[in-house]
Amino acid sequence: MEITGRLVADATVRAVNEDKKVTGFRVAVNRTYQSKGERKEETAFVDCTYWRGEGIAPYLTKGMLVQLSGFMTAEPWVSRDGEPMASLRFRTEQIQMLTKSAN
Repeated sequence: MEITGRLVADATVRAVNEDKKVTGFRVAVNRTYQSKGERKEETAFVDCTYWRGEGIAPYLTKGMLVQLSGFMTAEPWVSRDGEPMASLRFRTEQIQMLTKSAN
């Protein structure tokens, strides 16, 4: 699956355990469509992870246009009320930078 969008903030890196780190970022994906003859636009915000090295994080900066290849995953969690929940996340396997980084 591929998605193209703009980073809404600079990427961050967090440690998962002593020897494993993950790069995280959020992408805004725009869609334009027609409804009753009127042009409309909507934006979806997609949380993404990249497990193949944190060295790319400084180059993933707010506003950059990227094309991502990967797949969606459901990550379970429990709400404050004890209810089981799930969040969708895009697990990125490949990143193509379509605009230059500020760094």
